Order: sequence, then structure tokens, then C-alpha cells
Amino acid sequence: MCIHHSDIGSRHRLDRRGFLRTSAAAGVLGALALAGSAPAHAEQSYPLPVESVSIQLYTLRELLDQDFDGVLARLAEIGYRTVEHPGLLHGKTPREFRTALDTHGLHATSGHHQIFPYDEAKWRQAIADAVTLGQRYMVESIPLFAIPSYFAQANLTTAELWHDYARQVNRAAALAADAGLEVGVHNHATEFRPLPDDPGRTGFDILLAETDPATVHFELDVYGPLTVGVDPVSVIARAPARFRQLHIKDMAADGSITDPGTGIIDFTRILREAHDLGVDIREYIIEQDNAGRGALLTAQRGYDLLSKRS
Repeated sequence: MCIHHSDIGSRHRLDRRGFLRTSAAAGVLGALALAGSAPAHAEQSYPLPVESVSIQLYTLRELLDQDFDGVLARLAEIGYRTVEHPGLLHGKTPREFRTALDTHGLHATSGHHQIFPYDEAKWRQAIADAVTLGQRYMVESIPLFAIPSYFAQANLTTAELWHDYARQVNRAAALAADAGLEVGVHNHATEFRPLPDDPGRTGFDILLAETDPATVHFELDVYGPLTVGVDPVSVIARAPARFRQLHIKDMAADGSITDPGTGIIDFTRILREAHDLGVDIREYIIEQDNAGRGALLTAQRGYDLLSKRS
């Protein structure tokens, strides 16, 4: 997800799209094997309380730049009550952004923020902004060392980088907790690849073992592990109590990202099995990285997938 610190955000957004395309192509066979038993799209339904159905505004970034209030009004009309911002406030201050959301009956309960590399002054400002926005969650989407433009072999990140990342997340989470905020860690595919200097472990292994369960939770993007052949339910099963948020992102047969409910991922199976594990998911967040001008249709499809009653 994008961040809004100087010019890092724009480069991050561009790099992230290519990064996801590469990950999808590399792992699509494994994903097809795991998700190939998905039911017909029209039959997929996992009705949830409306207050737990959210959308990552990165999905609608192009439309929000063109008609900010109109897009927010349409999201409210669809039925959304909560959103997650990507750190991109479309030229508005946190107060202005919150006022606009309030006008349309929307609440930014979560947002993506940059933790790594940790800068306490910047993090304190991010906390202040999150409080102004009325957030409950502050989520790190991806550490900069895992983005290809910053490290030529980003998919071959070292164990020490992940150890350092875990330490910095803990520092950030302790400070956020003092303000009544919870810190989450979002994933892509990199977290589930074996580390070159410690092949028996992955970045996620380190984060799970070394981040503080009292202050750090995980926001699982179900698409990410599937691109490298890892079932997201198996990820949750390792520590159900650590998961508070899910990103609902679907995969087309070629591995690319598509609208929720139109791809090969069996969300009904994933969400039911996660529930059986006793996981307490607070937010189910619709996301589509490349929705473009069709993002409001994406929003409608995602909401229908998660909220319709059978």
C-alpha cells in the first residue's frame, strides 16, 4: 500500500504494482492448486455484519483524485460504514479528510503508515494524524527493504533485515499503544519466501516470533501467500489470536488481481475455516490494486460478496 512521505509514496505505488504482478506470475500454479475448488462466483457468499466490511481507499485512488466527495457518497450509498486509507489523503489535512468522511457517514478506522525505517519524530506525527482521523489501527503495509527499487534483490531479503524490522515495529507499537492505537503488519508474498541466509525460515516466521503479541497484530492479505502456494488458512492457524484484519483481494486464473468474487479464490472456504479456528477478525477489507475507473464496481462487488444475505 502507498505511503505519503515525500516522494517515497509515488515510487512505492509504482513499484508495488510491478512487484505484485511478478509475485502472481511466480506462484499462480500453487494458487490454482489451493483455490481450484472455488464454487461458481455467484454462489460465493459469506455474510458479515456491515460494520466489519471495509474497503482500502487505494482501490479508488484515481476516482478520489477526480471526485472526492462523489466517491465517498457512493461508498456510503453502497453500504460501507468504514474505510482504510493508504496514507494518501488526496491533498487534504487529516482534519479535512475526517470532516469529509463524517459528512458521508464514513469512518477511517484503519490506515497504512510507514514504520520502517523507524523515525520517532515522524512516527509521533503519524500517531497524532491517526488520532485526528479517528483510527483504531495503524498498519505498516511493507518495509522499504522489500520493495524492488530499493534493493535489487528484494525477494532475497536477509533474516537480519526481518529481525530489525520486528524490533522497530515493536518500538512503534509501544508508542502507539500509549495513544490507544493498535499496530498491525500487512503482508505481500515476500514474507512467505524462504530466506537465503536461513532457508528454514521466512520473514513471516520472524515477525510472528519476535513482534509483541500484546501490541502487534497481523492484517492478512489472502492474495499474497497464495501467489507463492501458501494457503492463507494455514497462516492463520499458526496463531489465530494474532489476526485482526483481512484484506479480501481476488486472483484471476493468470495470477493477476481481479475484483473480489470474480476470481479463483474461495473466500467462503477461507472465512469459514478461519472462523472455525477461533480467529477474531474485526475488519474485512476489500482491495483491488488495479481497478482504475471501474473501482466503484469493484466496491459494489466486494460489498455484495461479504454482506449479502442468503
